[in-house]
Amino acid sequence: MRIRSIMLLGALALPFALPFTAAAQPYDNYPVCLRVYGPVRFDECRYVSIEQCRPAAMGIAGQCVTNPWYQPPSAPARRARRG
Repeated sequence: MRIRSIMLLGALALPFALPFTAAAQPYDNYPVCLRVYGPVRFDECRYVSIEQCRPAAMGIAGQCVTNPWYQPPSAPARRARRG
């Protein structure tokens, strides 16, 4: 009886939990990430070049990779010259 109640409660709570899941971008907007391998794999995207990332990757199970989600800043709109 107790297991059935827990399952029912979980089934009733599921529709309320799904609409509130986060869809945030997990990566910062930098062109290079340090990908760390281990029991938990994660990307640390805060480098502007591979050369800047390499010292952080030395001595750990990790590698520097380009950030596939990087979006360079847009150029400011240019004003038309009168003349």
